[in-house]
Amino acid sequence: MLGRPPHVVGGLRFLTDPTFDAPGTYPSGLAKTAPASAAPADLGRIDVVLLSHDEHDDNLDASGRTLLADVPLTLTTPSGAGRLGPTARPLKDWESIELDRPGGGTITVTGVPALHGPGARADLEPVVGEVVGFVLTGDGLPTVYVSGDNAQLSLVREIADRFGPVDTAVLFAGSVRIPVLDGALLTLDSAQAAEAARILGARRIVPVHFDSWAHFTEGREQLVDAFTTAGLIDRVELA
Repeated sequence: MLGRPPHVVGGLRFLTDPTFDAPGTYPSGLAKTAPASAAPADLGRIDVVLLSHDEHDDNLDASGRTLLADVPLTLTTPSGAGRLGPTARPLKDWESIELDRPGGGTITVTGVPALHGPGARADLEPVVGEVVGFVLTGDGLPTVYVSGDNAQLSLVREIADRFGPVDTAVLFAGSVRIPVLDGALLTLDSAQAAEAARILGARRIVPVHFDSWAHFTEGREQLVDAFTTAGLIDRVELA
């Protein structure tokens, strides 16, 4: 995500989908329209990167890939882990890993389902790639959900059934549309992000992935309107 500081949970510092490159157009055709508000050197220690997927520049760009080399652990999709090297570990849907906390105890990170568009997994993944979300839990710790580039509320309901209510929901929004899949939504739009937060019973809502790229069709204004309409704006933190 563009320039947000790491999330600190249980003494560990987590970063999601790092992108730090300057504005410009990538060979993939995606165009970044604004610089990141922070550089990797500004972030301090990063213990874990939660990478929803490695195949799109708006989730992992060249600078983000360089950063991964200095991070002890990257959790990502099974296919992505195979591409990213020895510090990357795959998480399948509902698979968990326990991480040691600096002061003792553990944090459990569970991979949760995410689909990068409408329709069935078998139809989507060959076109837009494999995606994973994450849930962080631990004794005495807040439950944190990181959606990744998920576009399907039915999956949010499955996650809420297992883990809800959550303390913090980090929701990838932006209403992403590109010619692939005939311009269908590839991430949540603003109204869907508000509905996802309601489904999860989220006490704190952190929308990300909604600005600085040309293919994001909804931004801060639409998010504020949607969460205000849903009566949830007092729970929202916008960078």
